[in-house]
Amino acid sequence: MNVIEIVLVLLGAAGAGWLLRRKHLARVAAGPVPGIPGMARRPAGEGRWRPGRLYADEGAARWVPERGEPLPLPGGRATDVRAPSVKEGISINPGSRIVTCAYDTGGSIEIAVMPLDLRELLAALPQAGSDSGPA
Repeated sequence: MNVIEIVLVLLGAAGAGWLLRRKHLARVAAGPVPGIPGMARRPAGEGRWRPGRLYADEGAARWVPERGEPLPLPGGRATDVRAPSVKEGISINPGSRIVTCAYDTGGSIEIAVMPLDLRELLAALPQAGSDSGPA
């Protein structure tokens, strides 16, 4: 390698670092994105995992997929929390937790979230058998 090639590589690395820093600062300035990120499949145990976010504002939880129509979860209750199976771990993050939810209209949905988001999800969807609503 001669000196010109080394200088060009260093300039390219500096330019890439500058662009990445600008992108990072723009994301930080925008603030946190609302909702709980995760993957969901409906009905529970069937279909494909689809990315989206769970919103629990105004006391009513709803699932908003990245593509498609939002799904309100009227009277949603968490009925089960479990780790993903090996087969599910291929489609979703194997370190996530799967929460099975049932809602008033008789439907069910499984929502996979990371362990750090699990407490927030369970606060948004109270567990079956408890009389308390979202805090």
